[in-house]
Amino acid sequence: MGRYDEQDMSSLWSELEQVLDEVQKPARYIGGEDGMIVPAHHPDKAAWLLIYPDTYEVGLPNQGLQILYEILNERSDAVAERSYAPWTDMAKVLRDRGLPLFSVDTHRPAAEFDVLAFNLAAELLYTNLLECIDLAGVPVRTANRSLADPLVIVGGHCAYNPEPLADFIDAAVLGDGEEVVGEIAQVLAAWKAAGRRDRHDVHLGLAAVSGVYVPSLYRATFAGDRLAAVAPNEPGAPEVVEKRTVADLADWPYPRHQLVPLTEVVHDRLNVEVFRGCTRGCRFCQAGMITRPVRERPADQVRTMVADGLKRTGYDEVALTSLSTADFSGIDEVVASAMEDEGCGQISVSLPSLRVDAFTVGIAAQIQRARRTGLTFAPEAGTWRLRTVINKLITEDDLYSAVESAYSQGWARMKLYFLVGLPTETDEDTLGILELARRCVEIGRAYHRSPSVTVSVGGFVPKPFTPFQWFGQNTEAELRRKVGLLRDEARNLKGVRLKWHDPGASIIEGLLSRGDRRLGPVIEDVWSNGGVFQEWSEHFDPKLWTSALEQHGLSLEDQVYRHRAEDEPLPWDHLSAGLHRDFLWQDWRDALEGAGLEDCRWTPCYDCGACTGYGIEHVVASATPPAGGSQGTGQDLTGGGEVAVRLLTRDTDRRTPARVGS
Repeated sequence: MGRYDEQDMSSLWSELEQVLDEVQKPARYIGGEDGMIVPAHHPDKAAWLLIYPDTYEVGLPNQGLQILYEILNERSDAVAERSYAPWTDMAKVLRDRGLPLFSVDTHRPAAEFDVLAFNLAAELLYTNLLECIDLAGVPVRTANRSLADPLVIVGGHCAYNPEPLADFIDAAVLGDGEEVVGEIAQVLAAWKAAGRRDRHDVHLGLAAVSGVYVPSLYRATFAGDRLAAVAPNEPGAPEVVEKRTVADLADWPYPRHQLVPLTEVVHDRLNVEVFRGCTRGCRFCQAGMITRPVRERPADQVRTMVADGLKRTGYDEVALTSLSTADFSGIDEVVASAMEDEGCGQISVSLPSLRVDAFTVGIAAQIQRARRTGLTFAPEAGTWRLRTVINKLITEDDLYSAVESAYSQGWARMKLYFLVGLPTETDEDTLGILELARRCVEIGRAYHRSPSVTVSVGGFVPKPFTPFQWFGQNTEAELRRKVGLLRDEARNLKGVRLKWHDPGASIIEGLLSRGDRRLGPVIEDVWSNGGVFQEWSEHFDPKLWTSALEQHGLSLEDQVYRHRAEDEPLPWDHLSAGLHRDFLWQDWRDALEGAGLEDCRWTPCYDCGACTGYGIEHVVASATPPAGGSQGTGQDLTGGGEVAVRLLTRDTDRRTPARVGS
């Protein structure tokens, strides 16, 4: 069994080693990475198998999984290992040979763990979750599991509406995981010590942990073909499950020992999170809404994590990650420190999420002297009118100034990201996307012989806990029509390349993101008919989904395409991301009126609930907006004056504002 403990008789390594030459990319399954942990299992410890339900090369870079992996293994009452969704060839080999899903750290069978914990980053991973549970030899439905079976727990952004998965999971964790996993580990260890007598008992124990939702303790009721309510059916279940929020990132400097893969992965670099949360208020962005408030990591800690991480891993690139990295108040000193650290050698620093302003480009030019890694800007909508609707307050001058700055500092290619199918969108708004791209290429010709702009277009999907959660998604036909408009127009534009996401996949994403418990049998049918890796274009099969919907008496028209009324119960109303429902509804109405909202880090509070409800303030080092301004600051980068946008004020706002934070 090679590098593994010879006394660990649960390891499947000897059997797996014989089949690795039958599959693509065997390095996905062997483990042994720098940073890997081989924990000492013990009957008194809760054994976690942390599973990312996608391929190894997609799942390994996930920071959330790596953070929990380290935190759990530092505890005295828990151990944790990792697993990823086997590719289709490996899944077939496992089934043909009668072998189960396994951990990559010790190749222990998944069913020997106390809990299978899934990170759900995308809705189209749901069938992969069922595939992993089944490959583990565990019944896919919670009701069919015995005391000997592990618990199934999910977390991640998709956990904010876990209702479509209610039939398959024991619990869902809302919000930050650093603190709550320790409390869950205590519950599991106590349950094991008591002899694992009753799954219902552990369900009640989990429900007592703040931030943990246990679907079996709630009942969904319906009035005709509409959801009426999801409410507790047990005295021990809270009426509303609140998300967990880590108040101070300084207390959690993880990962300390980032895993270094043995094979190529999607983001093969050091990743350091500089802050969590966002208050720019983009109305389409679920991540920005549910992760509030903003919590910056101390600049000194970031510098230490960057320097130590580069030296330990040997990487020559570090990504400073957040939802808007250039907003980090310590960005200048962190970048300077990384670039000047002789012990790190010649490195490249990347900012995965960029503001659309010249200040950001200046930083990018400074930090990418060693290697230009490309620039991506996300105006999101093609016209100023539509950008005020979605609260992406970027003027054309903002964009053109940033683009010209990039061209002048050596970039010849860049990428612009947009959404189609946004609320109130017209064909003029859609075609405005290519007008922006055309003008960007035109600006580039003053600096380069053949400048190019790649326009990437995705279909808008309304998400829970956003102001657009009541919006009826554009039909697949309408999304395809809009993509067709762009495709026809782009043919005549030299230097512009158009890419788009499959509208059919966007529709199914919308179905799963806002659906209720009735979707459980639909997901199970799609999976049982071979529908795995649905987020991969070569495997996505819309006919499986439409057929399953029809079989269970459901339709896209009702589930996806219709607008929701203000008083209609939503499948996630019994859960909370810290945002007041009336705030979101008013912001939805403000969107339709074309009114923008400033970034509340530097303005009076609009009482969204994220700070006041949890007694946590924004953690920022500066009381003024970041240099360069852009969205939410009301600054015109080119002229230095005020952006002509109608912003809600304390006098006209129908909410009751109160100042919090900086």
